[in-house]
Amino acid sequence: MLEAALERRSFLKAVALASGLAFDARIVLAAEDGRPVVLNAFIKIAADNSVTIGAKNPEIGQGIKTMLPMLIAEELDVDWAQVHIEQTHADEKIFGPQRAGGSRATATNWIPMRKAGAAARHLLVQAAAARWNADPADLRTQAAIVEHKDGRRLRYAELAPDAVRLSSPDLETVVLKDPKDFRIIGKPVKGADTPAIVRGSPLFGIDTTLPGMLHAALEVCPVFGGRFKAGNLDAVRAIPGVRHVIRLEGNGQAESLFDGVAVLAESWWTADRARQALEIEWDTSGLEHYETDAYAVQAERLLQEKPQADIARNGDVDSAFSAAAKTVRARYSYPFIAHATLEPQNCTALVKNGTVELWAPTQNPEPGRELVSEALGIAPENIRINMTRIGGGFGRRLLNDYMVRAAAIAAKVPGIPVKLLYSRTDDLRRDFYRPGGWHNFAAALDATGKLTALTDHFITFGKDGAPLRAAQMSPFEFPAGCLPDVHYGQSFMETNLPTGWLRAPASNALAFAFQGFLDEVAHAAGMSLPALMVSLLGPPRDLPGSPNAPRFNTGRARNVIDAVCSDAGWGRTTPSTGKGRGFGFYYSHMGYFAEIVDVTVSKAGGVHVSKVWVAGDVGRHIINPLHAEQQVTGAVIEGLAQALIGQIVTQVAGSVVQENFHDYPIAQMAGTPEINVRFVQSDYPPTGLGEPALPPVIPALANAVFDAIGKRIRTLPITPAMLTP
Repeated sequence: MLEAALERRSFLKAVALASGLAFDARIVLAAEDGRPVVLNAFIKIAADNSVTIGAKNPEIGQGIKTMLPMLIAEELDVDWAQVHIEQTHADEKIFGPQRAGGSRATATNWIPMRKAGAAARHLLVQAAAARWNADPADLRTQAAIVEHKDGRRLRYAELAPDAVRLSSPDLETVVLKDPKDFRIIGKPVKGADTPAIVRGSPLFGIDTTLPGMLHAALEVCPVFGGRFKAGNLDAVRAIPGVRHVIRLEGNGQAESLFDGVAVLAESWWTADRARQALEIEWDTSGLEHYETDAYAVQAERLLQEKPQADIARNGDVDSAFSAAAKTVRARYSYPFIAHATLEPQNCTALVKNGTVELWAPTQNPEPGRELVSEALGIAPENIRINMTRIGGGFGRRLLNDYMVRAAAIAAKVPGIPVKLLYSRTDDLRRDFYRPGGWHNFAAALDATGKLTALTDHFITFGKDGAPLRAAQMSPFEFPAGCLPDVHYGQSFMETNLPTGWLRAPASNALAFAFQGFLDEVAHAAGMSLPALMVSLLGPPRDLPGSPNAPRFNTGRARNVIDAVCSDAGWGRTTPSTGKGRGFGFYYSHMGYFAEIVDVTVSKAGGVHVSKVWVAGDVGRHIINPLHAEQQVTGAVIEGLAQALIGQIVTQVAGSVVQENFHDYPIAQMAGTPEINVRFVQSDYPPTGLGEPALPPVIPALANAVFDAIGKRIRTLPITPAMLTP
């Protein structure tokens, strides 16, 4: 959006925002030849008084490309019908943090984006006041017009050339709207890209097409970490249509650039067909013993031993168990999971004259820039990243292996654009997987049925005494903080599988294990899980937590539990054979969510989810209710899919065996239940919605199955064999 402006005598002035973020809030451009006036790093005003707003964060379907401009437009005081939205390129020096992950975009940008709009509005008002020799207090704005109290009016387009010459206001003191005056925030707004998606217009990384572009298919060792020994590269070079066969050598960063052979052709079909003719000998020594069955055997052994390290040790657990009137014990487990994004990983790269340009569907562009810089020896400032729309991320595109690999291939054919595209099998077998885990729980209850102590021995994957990426568990995992005697321990196993964040990282697995086990504890105590949760939560208060992290508030948790139980009529239904209802709660990514699931279990072990109730608290403002509900609905569907439809990554002799959707199924419309969503607003700043609604639905489903047929679900995914005699 800004490229033309930067090329035509513009200058930058960096301004620090109140949040501590820094971006160029002033890009001044003298109006020439009717071109739009760039008012700041995010705003262009055209001669027809329309406004183009730059969306700075990657769009993965979470609606951020619409939401962030809504914040700017609100404070700029324009009508939404006047707004056009453009995706910016990646440059954190100009735009501030540009990342789609952790449900952080709302919390991070709530104030800064509003201030960007308010600062621009301030300049326009000052420009009008100067032109009229008026007091700014006598002016008001609406629909991209500044109006004097005597009726004089000027459009923003008329004022913009004057406004860009004024000094930027102090963003610490710029005045923001009172929420009662919001006209855009809080209103349902359709997605900026929706019309183009419906038309099939090219938006996604996979759609990138450049003149003279070659397509690349990349062959790597099926065993993670394997090295190239020999291959028939010359024979494949002789195949008609093949332009280049390039050997890539790993740079020691096994997760981003490792040994491989790329076949380049004028069509991906030709490149991939030629790739299938490759006969490569790989060195996989020392890697073949990594297998799914072997992990299970090792985990079973470790579960019978003491934990290798403590995660949390609070109070006197041993004394609490010695005095217990009843104990409850159970083991829970869950598998490795792939992301299975509908758009396979891809990236287009052009390396030329010491520069790199990338067209990438990345959730996290800046680390990708660093990887490419290190791999190619090109300075970061000479790497431009054009962010395309992303056809599904779920955390997969936080890792930028496809960027560095595409750049490394393009560097071998300088001046020629190269599009690297993974096949579906490539995508499933070259993922950064959600790590599996095993839990050995024990709970102590006193004579009244009160929970007095809880322990968990958590087996997961790690190296050098530390968990791998996404295999962490917090020492504050509930009910720690609400229970005096808690011991969480952990032990690690090794794997050659690269691990990564999956939507609601760690929480997507821990919620199933902890809320499933607490349902067992509640049953042993003669109460429901919501009742147990309420008794543990106690009075409203903030619990201890990690430094510089939001505290868990028991009152907010209690409110969503009460809300969902009220909406679903918890406790007022009549039990029926084969029909069940389950509850789950979880706090993650600053969001509080409680969910209830209704299921029917057939005699053959089939599970049908008929309805899901959701209550969530993400603060005092729901910026775009349309996308907010869609995010919650999508999270519920994805959580149910993880639990129900056989999503499991199986490893044999070091390699992943799944290859496509026939053996790694994804959710389908026919299996989607009715989903009722309610937001419980609280007096806290707004937070994100991409992740926190997913974790509770999985234990709620498992607990509903128990309610229906009396069988506990302690491992995922749920299969008919688990539910039949």
